[in-house]
Parts: sequence; structure tokens; C-alpha cells
Amino acid sequence: MASRKSAVLKNNEEEKQEEEEEEEVSDSPTEVKMSQIIMPCHCNHRQELCVGQLLKWIDITACLSAERHAMSPCVTASMDDINFEHTIRVGQVVSIKSKVNRAFNSSMEVGIQVSCEDLFSGHHWKVCHAYATFVTQRKETGERVLLKPIVPETQKEQLEYSLAAERRRVRMLHDDIIKDLLTHGCIQQGDSVEFSNAVAAEKTKVESVELVLPPHTNHQVNTFGGQIMAWMVNVATIAASRLCQTHPTLRTIDMFTFRGPSQIGDRLLLKAIVNNAFTDSIEVGVRAEAYQDLGTNRHINSAFMIFEVLDDHGKPCTLPRLQPEPLEGERRFQEAIARKKIRLDRKYIISRKQCEVPLSVPWNPRNQVYLSYNNVSTLKTLASRKKWRLSSEKDKVRLYSLEEKTMLSFRVDTEVDVPAHTAFSLLAELCNRPSWDTYYQKCDLIHQVDDDDFLYHVVTPSVHPSSLGFLSLAKSGEGIHQDFILLASKRRPCGSGDSYVIALRSVLLTSHPPTEGCNRGEVLCAGFIIQDTKNNMSLLSYYNQASPEVLPYISSDIAGLSTSFYNIFSSCREYLTANRLHCTSETITGENLNSSPQSNEADRLSLSLCSTQQ
Repeated sequence: MASRKSAVLKNNEEEKQEEEEEEEVSDSPTEVKMSQIIMPCHCNHRQELCVGQLLKWIDITACLSAERHAMSPCVTASMDDINFEHTIRVGQVVSIKSKVNRAFNSSMEVGIQVSCEDLFSGHHWKVCHAYATFVTQRKETGERVLLKPIVPETQKEQLEYSLAAERRRVRMLHDDIIKDLLTHGCIQQGDSVEFSNAVAAEKTKVESVELVLPPHTNHQVNTFGGQIMAWMVNVATIAASRLCQTHPTLRTIDMFTFRGPSQIGDRLLLKAIVNNAFTDSIEVGVRAEAYQDLGTNRHINSAFMIFEVLDDHGKPCTLPRLQPEPLEGERRFQEAIARKKIRLDRKYIISRKQCEVPLSVPWNPRNQVYLSYNNVSTLKTLASRKKWRLSSEKDKVRLYSLEEKTMLSFRVDTEVDVPAHTAFSLLAELCNRPSWDTYYQKCDLIHQVDDDDFLYHVVTPSVHPSSLGFLSLAKSGEGIHQDFILLASKRRPCGSGDSYVIALRSVLLTSHPPTEGCNRGEVLCAGFIIQDTKNNMSLLSYYNQASPEVLPYISSDIAGLSTSFYNIFSSCREYLTANRLHCTSETITGENLNSSPQSNEADRLSLSLCSTQQ
């Protein structure tokens, strides 16, 4: 237990240092803070804060942020995955901070941070973070309330604003990914035959009816979304307890969407059952339905909650096997496997740190959306760093460097006499890069994933030690070449204030294993960010996070011992200028998310939730 506590404290200290490095003063008018001291009435039998109570506070805080911005009633449309990293005990203080990250047409993303403070030791630690989507209620005339745009002030706000569009892309594809996994049999089928020690799924079933009374409603006299979530957590916990015959700990709530309205007088029927029991975790499915008198049941919400059972040392225990029900139970059993795969993909791709090895992740159509999100978000996060140091400048080509622990990154800035949309169109054609970049000897398109994401095979010159002790590019025909399998994610602006982005990262393809005569290299994070400037010009910024095998070569360039950076980006500038008139006349003024298919989905949610909870 002591080792677990020391590890937690170490992680907390690292998180605190990172937050201090990135902390900026924000005067966002949508920011709302809530602090609550944990009393016994908020807790379970272990004197730990009930997750249902925490979800109520999270929903209240996020709603207040949304309504501050909208200046009209708002409802909870959905909540992204929530991972509870630590528990909170009696006497500790929980702090919840929420802020609108971005407003679209009639929906907005609210970011929520939950932390805890021990008043006696003075320690602070992160509990969880979440992203909620809220929509405005329609006016009495049926007219939509159109939201004014958010204007990010700090670098951190600008980053969250930009990434909100990427998270929205992931949300809209979430259900399709699960369907694709099941349809194409891309998941490892669970062994659902009868076990001698298996617990029948029927034994874990729970049903509970709640009457919606005035204390359960919000200031709009609709059923409070946080209350519905709390009731759902309650029945899910009972179902999980019936399987493991002890008190489980809720660790994760999968992404969920509110589907319809609920009001005072509704009876809420809550159903829960264990869908699958893995080695050390349990997935419980919960469904909430509303009805009045003899009326038909209306589906309000469905959620999937992941529980663990911890031993005295805080480690997960091995759990009993589950015998699913025929037909529907088998379906839920397999869908739980698909959702677990998605959770593992997200954890491995999105949550892992860039310095962890292996750097490259196997690509497949099912994890493409997460690889793409990681690709774009990592580049934008790198660009938002504060401590860039100007290393050299020559003929308006500026070279910056950034040292972070064992990582060395560089940035090259140059202004070009080409509009940003034209520069983006030309640079997005990665196959043309060998014409201006001597480091790209060959670039072939392997696969066009969709309109925004592409897979390339790139061959570059070899590197060898120079007389000065650094690595340098070998001459043509010398040494062994390097090759890379790159995922290129290309993004046009989603609104004013956005930049054009071309993000690059390495992936693994089974169809393209390392080839004889080439050393397979890896790109952690690289790409272009292009911004409009005055007089129809644009600022071109190229970023690269150096991998260990090229780090000495990068270091020599930054030290001023080579002029390859200057030569390459002078050549890039000439390439853009020479080809600006040959570029297609397509006008790329920044796709407005308000007219995208995603916005149509938000409008549908707004219509269906116009009188819903929260």
C-alpha cells in the first residue's frame, strides 16, 4: 500500500509541475468553480464520495458554464468518457472547474476538471477530467438560439478551442466504430460457453423505478441530468456487486448521449445487467426509460460503466466468469468486447506519452479516428508550448528549439508571399515534397483513408557521423537509406482563429514491413501549421519532435554547424511562390462547422432535447 501511495504522490507532483509550467491567467466569462467539502451523507460505506453525487456536481457546474455563454436555458446532450483516477474521502475537498471550450451553432463543448485537496496534508491531486456537450433549448416559437463564438484568450484556451473540433469528430464516429468492429468480426470473440464457476448474467439483473419529484428537477423544471446519472450509477453498482459479491469501485463511464426529455411526474425505469466480466474489470450496461401512467416507455439514456474490485494493496482482483443470456445476452457480451478494444485503443493511442516506446502504433480502419486525433492534437499541443528559444535566423527563416526532459523539438518559421489556403493546398500534396525538400528522396501515397487522412511511404537519405562528430546526410548512393510509414492528417480551419494543419506521425502497416536496404525510422510528431497574415501572405511554421536516431543531426543543425534548415525552407518558399498561380482556384476559406454533418447531428440533439433534463 505504501508503494502505491508513493507512486500516486509522485504522479501528482509530476502533474502539478506540468500544470504550473502551462498555467495561464484566464478571465473567461464562462468559467465556473465549485468547491464542496465531503460529508458522510455524500459517501458510501467505505467513506468514499459516491460517484453519483460527483456526477451531479459536475453536471451542475458544466450547465452553469454553458448557460453563462448562451444566456438561455441549456440541456446536457452528451458526456465523453470519464476515467476516475482517484477516490475522494470524507473530510477532503473536491474542486470542480468548468469552462466553455468552443461554441458551434446551437451546441457547445464544456471542459470540466475535477481535483481534490486534503486539508490536513495540503496535497492536491487530479481526480478526472471530462468534456460535455450542451445544446440550447429552442424558443417558444420553435426558433433555435444561435450561439455567439468563443474568443480564446490564452494559449491553453486556443489549444482547447482548436481541439474541440477534433473531439467532435471522434464523438460522431464512436457508434459507427463499434458497429464496424462487430460487422466485420474484427474483435476477438469471447468464449461464452458454459463454465462450471460462471455466474449467470440473469442473476446480475437490477430494475428500479424512481418517481421524478420537484427536488429531482432543475431550474427549468425538467429532470436534472445529474440526478438521472446518479440513479444509473446506483443500479449499475448493485449489478456489479451481484457478480463479484463484494463492493466494486467505478473506474470509467463510457461516452453516452441523452436521447429524450423527462419531466416532473415521470416514472424512470432503470435497468442494469452485467454485459461481460473480464479478468479484472466488469462492464455493466444501464438503460433509463421514462413513462407516465399507461403511456409507452421512452428511452432516455443508456450508459456503460466499468468497475474494478481492489484488494487490500489497491490492486485489481481476478473476477468470476460470466455466462451471458442467449441471443440478446450474447450480443451484449460481444459489444462489451468491442467497447473494451476501443477503450484500450484510446488509452494506448491518445493517453500515452510521446516518449514511450514503441513510438509507432499499428494502423487499421478501426483505430484510424484515434490515430488521427492524436496526430493533430500532438502537433497543436507542441505548437502551443511557451518556451521556444530562437536559435538562429537567416533571410527571414527563423529556427527555434525547445528542450523538454529527454526530448528536443524544433520549429522553423518563415513568411511566404502566398495566401494560407494556397500554401496549404500545395504542401498538403506530400508526394511533391521531394521537389523542394532534399531530405525527402521519395514519397509515395499508399492509401487515402478519407478526404482528410492519408498514408504515405517516405524514403530519406541515410545519416552518418561527420568529421565534427555529428550526424549528417550521406551523399547520394552512400550508406543505407531510411524509410517511414507516415499518417498525414490534413485539416482546414473550422472557424475564425483556426489555422491550416498538416500533421505527420509514424504508424505501422502490416502490408509495408521494413524493407531490405532501408532502416525503418519513426516520426514522433511533425508537420505544418499555416496562418493567414496581412497583405494576403501567410506564416508557415514547421515543427518536428526529434526521435533518438536523428537527435545528434538535429542538434548539429541547431548549433549552427549546418545550413540545411535554411536551404530547405528557402527552397520551400520558392516552391510555393513559383506554384501559387498553378494551384487550383478552389477557395478554402475555412470550413464552417456550423454547416457540417456534425452540426446536423447537434441540431437533431437540440430538437430532441429541447425539454430534457438538466
